[in-house]
Formats: sequence, structure tokens, C-alpha cells
Amino acid sequence: MTLLPGAKLGPYEILSPLGAGGMGEVYRARHWRLERDVAIKVLPEHLVGDRDAIARFEREAKAVATLNHPNILAIHDFGDNRGTPYAVMELLEGETLRSRLSRSVPPWQKAVEIAIAVAEGLSAAHAKGIIHRDLKPENVFLTSDGRVKILDFGLARWVPVPGSSSAPGAPDLTATQPGIVMGTVAYMSPEQVRGISAGAPSDIFSLGCVLYEMLVGQGAFVRPTAAETIAAILTEDSPRLGSNLGSNVQIPADLERVVAHCLEKEPQQRFQSARDLAFNLRAVGAQPAPPAVLEPRETIESLAVLPFVNAAGTPDTEYLSDGIAESLINTLSQIPRLRVVPRSRAFSFKGQEGDPGNVGRRLNVRALLTGKVMQRGETLNVQVELVDVPRESQLWGERFSRKATDIFTVEDEIAKQISERLRLKLTGPERARLRKRDTKNTDAYHLYLKGRYYLNKRTADGLRRGIEYFHEAVKRDPSYAQTYAGLADGYMVLSFFIPSPARGFAAKGKAAALKALDIDAQLSEALAALGMIQCSQDWAWREAEQSLRRAIELMPDYSLAHDYYAMLLSAQGRHDEAIREVRHGLELEPLSAIVGHHVAWVLIRARMYDEAIDLCREVVEMDPNFPMGYYWLGLTYGLKALYEEAIRALQAVPRSVGTTFTTLELARVYAASGRTEVARQLLADMQETFEQDYAEPLGFATVCAALGEVDKAFHWLERASQDRSGFFAMWVNGDPRLDALRSDARMSDLLRRVGFDSPNR
Repeated sequence: MTLLPGAKLGPYEILSPLGAGGMGEVYRARHWRLERDVAIKVLPEHLVGDRDAIARFEREAKAVATLNHPNILAIHDFGDNRGTPYAVMELLEGETLRSRLSRSVPPWQKAVEIAIAVAEGLSAAHAKGIIHRDLKPENVFLTSDGRVKILDFGLARWVPVPGSSSAPGAPDLTATQPGIVMGTVAYMSPEQVRGISAGAPSDIFSLGCVLYEMLVGQGAFVRPTAAETIAAILTEDSPRLGSNLGSNVQIPADLERVVAHCLEKEPQQRFQSARDLAFNLRAVGAQPAPPAVLEPRETIESLAVLPFVNAAGTPDTEYLSDGIAESLINTLSQIPRLRVVPRSRAFSFKGQEGDPGNVGRRLNVRALLTGKVMQRGETLNVQVELVDVPRESQLWGERFSRKATDIFTVEDEIAKQISERLRLKLTGPERARLRKRDTKNTDAYHLYLKGRYYLNKRTADGLRRGIEYFHEAVKRDPSYAQTYAGLADGYMVLSFFIPSPARGFAAKGKAAALKALDIDAQLSEALAALGMIQCSQDWAWREAEQSLRRAIELMPDYSLAHDYYAMLLSAQGRHDEAIREVRHGLELEPLSAIVGHHVAWVLIRARMYDEAIDLCREVVEMDPNFPMGYYWLGLTYGLKALYEEAIRALQAVPRSVGTTFTTLELARVYAASGRTEVARQLLADMQETFEQDYAEPLGFATVCAALGEVDKAFHWLERASQDRSGFFAMWVNGDPRLDALRSDARMSDLLRRVGFDSPNR
């Protein structure tokens, strides 16, 4: 049955469709009490009322419910909606193996990793007496965070496990009637196509077919028709991998033997357990790949460092895998003849297990560095691989196992090896720059990495936690300039979102920036944060411009320096310059939601509303949890008098950043659309918030202007001027929401005091 968004199934509300197949339709849904998103599978409409289909659907739910394994899709609940059963499952983000293979085959090492995960999942199912019987690329899911999940046990059967019996509550999965073929023909075992009982070796045959396809890009026994495919499965010898691989592709002979052993015609001649298969695949995967050799005089001049995989899988060590990759990006970017992909562009592939060739081509680089990080106690394990993208071959790979306190040594060795493997001839000063460290204190460095990790989230909680870690890092090493720059950036951003003068965020940010520059006068990050504070808080426009131009000069590829400078230009009404500058920042970091929202800021102030809307939609698509994408989208819709769209966008702003300015913009939209009573009620509520805590005074002024209450609007503008609130100086000159006040002499006087000698409309 087709479900529409908003439909209710028990405590679940349907949000959107995810996909459909012959045995079910899958939807994204939310448990309204727990506020947890899940996937819900229901029978397709043509099977509603089909007793066999309903029974099979219920068997699948019961089968999966008995399993608890990280490589098997988890089921949370099972229910019935007016005679139609539904299953509630964990929501997965990522793609099926079929989708992955539609682009290209993965490197053989990656194919082996996937096959090992599937074999381990099958081993858990087989231990419960559950045979999948429909293993194929469509039923293997690759999650965004690098996990592998087996899907769709709709054709599973239960067989007795030696030493156990069908306990009460065990799934009643009976064998198929003799002579009936069930499954997907190209991946069936010989016993399946004959319609006879199929045990664990049958799933192993199917996995062998899947592994063969991952390695070669085509099915092992696929023929033009189903009848010919069945004949090939029954009568033709197992195909050799080598005959279907390109001349530049090599796989270990042991892997070919493993695949051939999976595809034996007789079940008793195959691996007898999925556990044995996984063991053999691990042994193959442990073999090092032969390194590629560059041609004489050949150098590599472009590189991307992908975010390292957090192999431990624990959230509290995620900062480490991100931090090491980011540190390497910053270090290698200092090599003059090497183009290194910026952080946000490289990190857009975080959690995506794409093959190096495809990722490298999308990033337009010759070489790709990937890695895995695991910290257990005091031991730090880092595994890295440098890949030649056009050849799809390894240039260098190594595993480091050191004490966590040796993190600097590991990073330095990786950078040194990369420069050598890429045949980059470095001068003495350039080699010294690669080894340059702002701190020798590893505790301070770990805390700094944690601070940057949370600061990059750009949420209120992330900003606060990042600042806390930076403060802890300063305690460990008071001379660590980068931590002061982090503090400056964090406090500067907070001064916009939480503008209360009592908090003094801007003053703290300025003090941190000056301290950083006192230690290192050429620290671009500190200069950029200082420049934003100088214009938004001090109204020192000339000094701010000098700081920001110097930040760009010192680090031309630092996108935020370009963004902040564009905001200064925009505030002064220099829109053409601002747009050129912010678009340069976007060229450097085209996949950064933070940079995207800065571009929207500048476009709105230039009154380029249609372009701003398109950009905001891209930001929301890139990161649905990024609040400013929705905020600028709602604000722009409101300026175009698309009030319903504006209200929906503003109501969708995630509550991860202070919501006071969002609520005030919502009130302004209601006022502009004629719903003045709603606007006044929101304004009254926000007045209480202002008195109890604080809220952005500029927002109050825009609401009052929309309501036609001019004197009250100027009252709030004066308050914003007095408090030097974050958005005030950057928006008051030319803010479209204040156009009704432009002819008032009070506006001209206010703008002159802020430092705008030639007010801009």
C-alpha cells in the first residue's frame, strides 16, 4: 500500500518514501515519542490480502528479529495497520552494493573487505539455522560510515541446527516445496535452481557470485536469458577471474582460488561454513599489494587527503581520525609545487567507501591518501595508503603502531614519505616547514584536535565544547598559537549567535586573536577572526580590512578569510567586490555548508534573491542539519513575499544554534504577510526572552519596521548600536528589511555613527 507523508502507523509517522521492490515498499518514518527516525517496510499494494505474501513478510521479520549482528539489518518492531503488516527497521544512510557497482568495480582489497563483512553476517544467520537464499548486490548495503549490512531475508528458510531445536518463538521458516525455484537466478546455487533443499553452502555460492562481480564487473554465470543462465550455473565450469580482468589489474592467486572454491557445483565441495570463508578472505586481504612505480622523471603534483576512517567506531575518538587527516592537509599544503584539495572538499567524502579511482577523478587529483586510525589505551594504530589514481595502484602503504604520545612522529613520517613517493624535490627550508610544529605537547595537540572537530560543527553546543577544549589545550601549552586562533574563531562566531554583551564573547575572541598573533604574527586564522571582530564589534573598518587582506595574503587558500572579507565589503555596500571575493571562497571550498551560507549572506545583501535561494537549497541538501541554510532560505523567501515558503523554511531550522534570531525573523514574516496578531504575540514572547536572557536587538527592529512601528524600530536599533550586537554593524547599512526607515533622519545619523559616511540603500 502506498503511504503519503504524514500517514500514521501506530506511533510512527511517515516522512518520505525510500524505495520499493517486489516484496515491499520502504519509507522513512519517525517515532513521535522517541523522536527517532526509522525505516518502515510494508507490503506493496498488489500483495495486500495475499496470505502467502503476508506469511512470508512476517517470517522475514521474525527471522531478522532473532539475529543481532552488526552486519545484518536490525529490526525494531513489527505491527499491523488495518490488516496490512509492517516491519520497523534501523534507518541506513548510504547505498546498495548494486548502486556502487553501477559506477565502477572497487579495488580488490575493498571487495574482500565487503565479502568478509557479508560472510560474518551470514555466519551469524547460519548459526541460528537461517539461510538467506537471495543474496545479491541489491541486498548488500554499504552505509555512509563504512559498515556493511545484509538486507531482505524475505526468502529465508529455517533449518534445524545440530544440538538445538526450534525453541518457542523461533521463526517458522519452512523449506520451499520441491521443484519450486525461489531467489534471483544469476546468484542462485545449483541446488536452488533445481528446486531442492538449500543449506549454508548455497549462500556461500551466492556470495561467491557477488564477490566475482565485485572483482570483474560482470556476473559469473550471467547469460542473455534466464534459461541460459540456469544452464551455465548447472553445467559450466567456474569462470576464471584472470580471463575477465584488464591487463593492468592484478589480484592475488589465493583470492582466485577462494572464489573458485565458493563456486563449486557440489555443495560439499565448497566452504562448509561462512566463518571458514571469512577466515580465508582475511588471509587474502592481509597480503600487501605490489606498489606502483612511477616512470623516470615523473612527479605527481596534485593530492587529496581523504578523512581517515575511525576504525574503533567510538564517537570520542572521531576527532583523532579527522584531526590527523586535517593536519596532513595543512602540512602538505605548504609544499609550493603540490596542489592539495582543501579540507571541506576532501571531507565531503567522509563515510563514503568509494573506490580511489572514482574519488580521485571527482577531485581531479593524481594521488589519493586514505587511512584508518584506531586508539586503544595508550597505543595508536595508523594505517595509510597512497594511491596513484589513473593507474588505480598503490604507491605506498604502511601501518604505524606507536604510543599515542608519538602522534607527531607518525604525522611527520607520513608527510615525509608522501613527498618522497610523489618525487617532490624539497629545498632545505621547505623540508623544515614540513617538520614545523606549533607545539611539542601531545596532550595540547589532542585537545586542539578535539576543539577543531567540535568547532567545525558550527552548532551552539559544538562551539562551546570546542572552546572548552581550546582552553584546556592552552593550559597544557600557553605558547600554542593555533589554540588561541581557535578560541578567537569560536568566540567570534558565538558573538553573532549569542550577542549578549554580558557574555563578552567578542572581547574574549579579540583577546585570543591578539594573543595568537603575539606568538605568531603570520597566523592567517587569527588575523581573519580579528578582522571580523574589528568590523562587527569595533566598527574599525579600515583596520579590519587590513587584517583580512593580510590573512588572505598569508594563506590564499584559506576560504574563511575570503568569506569574512566579503562580509566586510558587503556591509560597506561594495557588493560587486563582495560577490567576487565570496565566490572565490566558494571555489576553494565548493562543498562546505559554512562557506555556502556566507555566500548566501552576501547575495541577500546584494538583493540577488533568486541566486540566494538556489544557493540555500544547495546548502540544505549538503547538510540537512545545518541551521543557517534554512534561516537564510526563510529570510530570502520572506523578502520575495513568498511567505508560506518562508514560514516552512524558518520552522525547519534545527535547534542546534540559538533560535532567538530565527523566531524574530519568523515574526517579521508574519507581520509582512499581514498576520500581525501572530507577529505581535511572537514579539511579546521574545520581549520576555530579551529581559530574562538576551536576544538580537536588530531582529526586534526588523519586526517593528514590518509592523509599521517606526519609533519602536529605532528604539531597538539604538539598543543594538549600544550593545554592538553581532549582526547589527554587518547588516544595518542596506538591510532590505529596514528599507521603510531609510528616509528617516535617525537612520542617517545612526549609520554615520557606525562608520558609514556614504550610507548604502
